[in-house]
Amino acid sequence: MHSSKSPAPPLLVLSNGHGEDLIAARVLAALRQQGDNGLMDGMALVGLGTGLASVPGFRPIGPRQQLPSGGFSNQSFTGLLQDLWAGLGGLTLAQWRTIRQWRGAHPQGVVLAVGDLLPLVLAWDSGLPYGFIGTPKSDWTWLTNWGTTPVADAYHRCKGSEWDPWEWWLMGHGRCRFVVVRDGLTARGLRRHGIDALAPGNPMVDGPVAEDPPLPASLRQQRRWLMLPGSRLPECLINLERLLAALPRQPAALVLLATGHQLDLQALATVVTGQGFAPCQSPADMGRRPAWRRDNLLLLWGPGCFETWLPWAELGLATAGTATEQLVGRGVPALSLPGPGPQFTPAFARRQSRLLGGAVIPCFSPQQFRQELARLLEDDQHGRVLGRRGQRRMGPRGGSGAIARLVRQRLLQPHGTINPAAPLSWPSPSKAHMR
Repeated sequence: MHSSKSPAPPLLVLSNGHGEDLIAARVLAALRQQGDNGLMDGMALVGLGTGLASVPGFRPIGPRQQLPSGGFSNQSFTGLLQDLWAGLGGLTLAQWRTIRQWRGAHPQGVVLAVGDLLPLVLAWDSGLPYGFIGTPKSDWTWLTNWGTTPVADAYHRCKGSEWDPWEWWLMGHGRCRFVVVRDGLTARGLRRHGIDALAPGNPMVDGPVAEDPPLPASLRQQRRWLMLPGSRLPECLINLERLLAALPRQPAALVLLATGHQLDLQALATVVTGQGFAPCQSPADMGRRPAWRRDNLLLLWGPGCFETWLPWAELGLATAGTATEQLVGRGVPALSLPGPGPQFTPAFARRQSRLLGGAVIPCFSPQQFRQELARLLEDDQHGRVLGRRGQRRMGPRGGSGAIARLVRQRLLQPHGTINPAAPLSWPSPSKAHMR
């Protein structure tokens, strides 16, 4: 803990998406548990940042807006145009101004950037010391099944890293106190370019509680599939409709539909009943949850139940990003069924599968989905092998605490005041490395 004579500097967190919000929240919560009671402000650069609200004493600042692409405008030119039409340029400018104002109010502050290039650029532009948690990129995506995306793979092979030269420069700046990436392979790739990157663990696999909730008695004799259609509307409902349509009539199974709270029950019921499910009673020990049945499939809807239902799952049926990674981190294999996007496109599904070592099997038609599902149900060993492979890719628990300790040691140690009016300097080439 910091002494009263040398309080920790104010901390500004810049987060760049739903998964990044989750990672930032778990690191900040670990900081609080380790005794850091300093000022924590933060800005969600994408979306509304609701995932950060659970951190004690955390104060959101700056403008927030839900854009049409949900933060995936880099995957679709149409999505980019929609975001620009919805005010992306003005939003980014307002966020930049907010960071400059925060710097003026807290000249001794520090910045923690979580995400990819955008928060990294804004952290550098703040003129303050910063740390970087690079969440989305992994060298596994181009070293696994080489040839799926030959042009991109060849580009990354030439660099020896999925991160780009301009990102190396920002990570190697003299004010960058540390760089954390999601796995050791990616860290080694960056170290070959002079970046002292670390991989202390992945906060995505850290649960909010130490012990898993017990499995209700009514579920113990049933197949349990966790359905994850994603969190962004209207894509979530489109994905859900496609997943339900692809489900076979056999065998008997319980489908646990985990979503956020953003779904409207009437809209959900319209999609579910449109796929032949009829309303029914939920098991008594599962609470009074909306439930539907089609032949031998029982579908339960649990808004906000993902963390509770996660340890009960035997198989995932997923068109989600962060939630799928958390599921695979538990050693549970999954099937995906990519759609029109903007997030869960065929390209996204392939990349996710490569990242997770094939623990998520992308299916590009309902027929393939049913075939892969039958194979997993008939061959338990195949599912266990995939689950263990994905679990290794996600890494062990404990990353949140390890990264929090790194933040305290490298970023929150008191340092000299930075003049808010001072010009921002570019480093000489000899200093473009991690200290």
